[in-house]
Amino acid sequence: MSAAGAPHEAPYTLRQLQQMLGISQRVIAGLVREGFVTPARGPHNEYRFTFQDVVLMRTAHALQVADIPTRRILRSLRKLRETLPAELPLSGLRITAVGDRVAVRDGEAHWEPESGQLVMDFEIAQAAGGGVAVLGPATARAATEAASVALDVEAALEAQNVQALFERAQAWEKDDPVQAEAAYRAILELAPDHADAWLNLGAMMCDGGRCEEAVVLYESALRNCPDEALLCFNLAIALEDLGRHEEALVRYDQCLAQDPEFADAHFNAARLHQQLGHQQRALRHFNAYRRLQKG
Repeated sequence: MSAAGAPHEAPYTLRQLQQMLGISQRVIAGLVREGFVTPARGPHNEYRFTFQDVVLMRTAHALQVADIPTRRILRSLRKLRETLPAELPLSGLRITAVGDRVAVRDGEAHWEPESGQLVMDFEIAQAAGGGVAVLGPATARAATEAASVALDVEAALEAQNVQALFERAQAWEKDDPVQAEAAYRAILELAPDHADAWLNLGAMMCDGGRCEEAVVLYESALRNCPDEALLCFNLAIALEDLGRHEEALVRYDQCLAQDPEFADAHFNAARLHQQLGHQQRALRHFNAYRRLQKG
């Protein structure tokens, strides 16, 4: 969907996107894989997102939840992207599911991006519950931080409310990482198969330079969630950061055994094989990566 550009043109990292949108790394990876956006790449091959990517990613996720068919979402977002500004307009945008269609409100105008047709106000009103307010970064952070006050770790544990605690843990990551880590660990006590909690906690550790701890954590995660390709992928990245390249390749292979179309795993494995002098293996993974990118 979006064209990959220079990192300075795509200022948002994966972690920032998670914090802004309140959706997990696994959901973001799935939306990227399905072609809703094509992020730029940073100097270490990490994802970098534009403002338009943020809008489209949030919209795609909400429309999927509203059971809009994937092909219709893709067509609508392709048209919508052509009209999006580089920054959030003062009037804001509201993207809404109306039946099986997508509608956009920009100030006083209501329209369908797929057809360009205007939508009457009463049609938008009928879509209650299906709307998605698209917020700017500062507004999104403020809303998240305000919501985090509503529920602490102990209350969530008493209520056995794993999802509520997970949402608060995500909100705490930026301003209170100690509380966020405690919350993620509490979730894993209650629900050891909560893959997103493992993923987020491991990513926090790596971001904080605690890659050794992240490796141990991801290994525990895979014992509880053995079929999660993204856990294998993140473990491989943590091993790479520690210079344990051969072990990283084993985990990339494990990731690809579970999901042969995981393009980034092919790319990273190719790069590592090339560094280690395994030219034939590197070529095989590079070819797989290019094939998946074209598809």
